[in-house]
Amino acid sequence: MRRADRLFQIIQVLRRSARPVTADQLSAELEVSKRTVYRDISDLIAQRVPINGEAGFGYVLDRDFDMPPLMLTPDELEAAVLGAQWVAGKGDRVLAAAARDLVAKITAAVPERLRPFIEDPSIGVPGGRETAPDGLDLARTRLWIRDGKKISIRYRDEQGSESERTIWPTIIGYADAVRLLAAWCELRQGFRHFRTDRIVAATFLDERCGCRPQELRRQWRRHFEAERKGRDSR
Repeated sequence: MRRADRLFQIIQVLRRSARPVTADQLSAELEVSKRTVYRDISDLIAQRVPINGEAGFGYVLDRDFDMPPLMLTPDELEAAVLGAQWVAGKGDRVLAAAARDLVAKITAAVPERLRPFIEDPSIGVPGGRETAPDGLDLARTRLWIRDGKKISIRYRDEQGSESERTIWPTIIGYADAVRLLAAWCELRQGFRHFRTDRIVAATFLDERCGCRPQELRRQWRRHFEAERKGRDSR
């Protein structure tokens, strides 16, 4: 890796981390010695890149640091294209359109020499099963998740039985052939996962959920992790 590319990559690693990154972590990711990392960090600081920290503790990048967002490498471009291809094929109608718009904006913004990595990438998403139709508006559901509002649904389970639920929508999962809505269910007093194609009807309520969206997702992640560990231990 060229030194200039390595310095840029250090900034990228620090940008994506919410915690201090140690020299050990940087040297492992960049495949260089810690001595090289220390020297590169010193050079970046000398160039007035706002990096705080010290050896043994870790380094953090000032969140106000402004770097052109489209200084992308070919690998980063292909990663963005691959993700956008998947979303365009598996996301709901609004997300699919946003993914196509994203690729168009990136193509227009990157230098000419990088456009082949977008227009003719070396990677792609193979065709799969068609996603089952949703029983509720997912674009509106994503808005309700962000705003922390409840949804009333009528749900049909695998046996065909229907039930009325008031849920706190938490996160939408996009699987290969179905989409799942994770939510706190007031009826069951716990987190449940609802297949969106089995939702028969939905009413979007103005009533707020019992906690902030970020806290709700943290609780769901703890629940999901506990369930996963329980399955693994059987």
